[in-house]
Amino acid sequence: MKSILVPVGSSKNAESHLQYAVDFAKAFGAKLYVVQIYNVYTKAGTLMKVDDILKRESLEFLKGHVAKIDTKGVDVNVRTFKGKLVDTIELACEALDIDLIILEPRTNSIKDEVYLGKTSGKIIKQTNIPALIVPEGYTFKPIVKILVAMKSAVIKKENALAPLIAIKDQFKSVVNLLLVKTPYHNKGDFNVNESLAALITNSTKSENATTYLGVLEHYKNNNPDLLCVVRRKRGFFKKLWESNTILKKDFHSSSLPVLVLSGLK
Repeated sequence: MKSILVPVGSSKNAESHLQYAVDFAKAFGAKLYVVQIYNVYTKAGTLMKVDDILKRESLEFLKGHVAKIDTKGVDVNVRTFKGKLVDTIELACEALDIDLIILEPRTNSIKDEVYLGKTSGKIIKQTNIPALIVPEGYTFKPIVKILVAMKSAVIKKENALAPLIAIKDQFKSVVNLLLVKTPYHNKGDFNVNESLAALITNSTKSENATTYLGVLEHYKNNNPDLLCVVRRKRGFFKKLWESNTILKKDFHSSSLPVLVLSGLK
């Protein structure tokens, strides 16, 4: 894992979140890109200099933000981008060769009951970039145990497991697999290929209405430091495909980081 991107919003948790990202990047010797995306809706007669002003203010904000935390020798780069959130995030990740996005659950929501706000929800829902969702105020620590939950172990996409492999290798983690048989189960879904099998210490099979409910049933027995799920159209964050916001009451394991892999197929 060589390049990590951290989008910065205006949340009260932004400082501790950036410190986590720095600590995580240091563990991998990775570059850290701290970015802010802004958009301008122009009207007739609007001064053309407004773009320059916003860019300058955004850069100054990011530099001040980085100055508040201990960078610990990590190569931290600040960048600003103009454009629509999802499209611009994807372009930035491609241009900077990003391996992982580290997200706050909520960037600007003031509602305590919200787990994923609209901004983070859009990035998880509408992009296909591996993401690590870090709980508010969470302090970095080695990832000793990982629970991987999926309804299908079929892997067709090259390097789909790369973030998981990198984390396991770095922290010598124990990786447990939870295979959840849902009503959409297909023959062969539980056939674990060699690349995934090589990561796994223990496997459990469960039958539940959704992958999410399977995690709720088996989460405490595994007591993981990291939950790993797969981004699918009707996957773990099912409600995110209907709304860009998900509530804490609908996601009880919101006290640990969640690694969201890109689609496996």
